[in-house]
Amino acid sequence: MKIRTIVIFAAAVFAGALGGSLIGPRPAEAVAREIIDLQRDVTTLLQGQKDMSTQITQDDAVLKTLVGQSSDNVNKLSATMTSVQKSVQDVQANSGARLDTMSTQVQGLSDNLEEIKSRLGKLNQQLVDLQSAAQSIDSKLAGSAPANPTPTGAAGSPRSANDGNSAPPIASNATSSASPAPSADMLYSNGLRDITSGKYDLARQEFLDYIKYYGNTDLACNAQFYLGEIAYHQKQYQDAVAEYDKVLTLYPKGFKLEPARLKKGMALIELGQKTAGVRELREVIRRYPGTEEERAARARLKELGVAVSAAG
Repeated sequence: MKIRTIVIFAAAVFAGALGGSLIGPRPAEAVAREIIDLQRDVTTLLQGQKDMSTQITQDDAVLKTLVGQSSDNVNKLSATMTSVQKSVQDVQANSGARLDTMSTQVQGLSDNLEEIKSRLGKLNQQLVDLQSAAQSIDSKLAGSAPANPTPTGAAGSPRSANDGNSAPPIASNATSSASPAPSADMLYSNGLRDITSGKYDLARQEFLDYIKYYGNTDLACNAQFYLGEIAYHQKQYQDAVAEYDKVLTLYPKGFKLEPARLKKGMALIELGQKTAGVRELREVIRRYPGTEEERAARARLKELGVAVSAAG
């Protein structure tokens, strides 16, 4: 369309020049020179138009190529982002499971340390008791030693061993024939080993036996807490809440009050009881400042987008 317009314009100019030359008295050479110049200008315009058209075509092809490459890059980037997002989700899931396992293992190690301390205390007390008993026996033997090495009774027979002046014979254990309860150390250690290795059913029975036979010991609270942990790991959150509640109500001076309340709150959240769960997490923050459980409770509330306290 532009070429056509230029041609028409050039023709008009040419016609005007020709008419002017015919009308006016200008020399023929001047007219011929103007015609040549005009033809040269038209040729230049046509060539410029052609060059411009060629450049536009090339630019259009380059632009299409760039657009295609950009589209491919965007698609590749989208696929990469999807893959990265999936990897992050997998890492988060695996990290959560590993953190739970590590937390249980750390708690197990802590309990083992407490158990060792308890054993050392008991051994020390037993040594004191043995020393006291030995001193008492020595005192009795020294006070009741006879002057005659071969004492006789009224009939001249040797003094009976149970006449009241000598130590009575040691009585046999009345319960020696009964079936003994499992060892407390064995039950507790086996329970810790089995819960850390994922043998939850076996660990549950061992901790139940521990509470059954040794419910008044210091580690009974720990055994009760691990019953809640087993239910939590098996996603039996309602049972977990009940087991954690027993820790809080039956063992108010136990070692596991902080983690029991924290895990109770998390179990309630897993059950969809967000209000009750948030309340328990806030109690952890209020009751146990500066602990690992307080930091974990704050982090969980942050994930939920909930303020630390009800007042904001």
